[in-house]
Amino acid sequence: MRRNFWMIACLLQAQLAWAQAPVFDSHVHLREGETSLREYEAKVRDDGLALSGAAAMWFGGPHQALAGNPSDIKARNDALLAWAEKHPEVVPVATVHPYDGEAALAELARLAKRGVKVLKIHPHTQQFDASDPRVLTLVRRAGELGMVVLIDNANILPGDSEKLFNLAVQAQDTRFIFAHMGALNFRFWNILVLARTANGFALNNVYFDISGTVVVVADSPVEDEFVWTLRNVGIDHVLLGSDYPQMSLAQNLQALEKLDLTEKEKAGIRSENARRLLGL
Repeated sequence: MRRNFWMIACLLQAQLAWAQAPVFDSHVHLREGETSLREYEAKVRDDGLALSGAAAMWFGGPHQALAGNPSDIKARNDALLAWAEKHPEVVPVATVHPYDGEAALAELARLAKRGVKVLKIHPHTQQFDASDPRVLTLVRRAGELGMVVLIDNANILPGDSEKLFNLAVQAQDTRFIFAHMGALNFRFWNILVLARTANGFALNNVYFDISGTVVVVADSPVEDEFVWTLRNVGIDHVLLGSDYPQMSLAQNLQALEKLDLTEKEKAGIRSENARRLLGL
């Protein structure tokens, strides 16, 4: 009985520690604009979490940034920047569509001048092919402007991870965050261990957010493999996100806590890695 009590006490103490530690959420969708932001922050407070920042984007759900309407994308980017000015904890994540060509590049330059640090593009919902030369042109320009490129990597489309690997190889001066780390195809990313043995393939420009994926793999038969993969890609290149409103930040934190990682490794994933990457 005493041993059980001690184990429960230790678990509660660990849970309290991560709840009080600051957390940076690298993946928040504000589908209903500032209303979503207020709801998100209320949820974080209700869950007893300390937020050190949140990378938030306007698109997702009913609002998709499709090709052919760059003026609408620009207007929605401006609305996001206005919300971020009122909420200093928010890192605005803007978007363009790679197929909008010069209009997309012009918007990218404008956003960089406004201080935007992160560009998000999504091959599946924005309906583009990550191997299209226009995508490479866009992400290379983003890198030149000092922007980090966040790309969905839930492995929804055939060849998803392979195409993103090639994109990162061709644009090694651009820093990427691959969201969801390939989902249940996370094993693919162990290829970085081999790639880094070849000349010109350091690929230190590749980061991952593990939103959602960590929820699925925690307490699963593949949990040990997932931890092994995190260490292979580099713990200092792993970020935590919620993918709100699909999941809460607390859900992802609880899953992270279950992984057999050191407290130092978890602290980096919770906040430090993202803040260093974004220069916060």
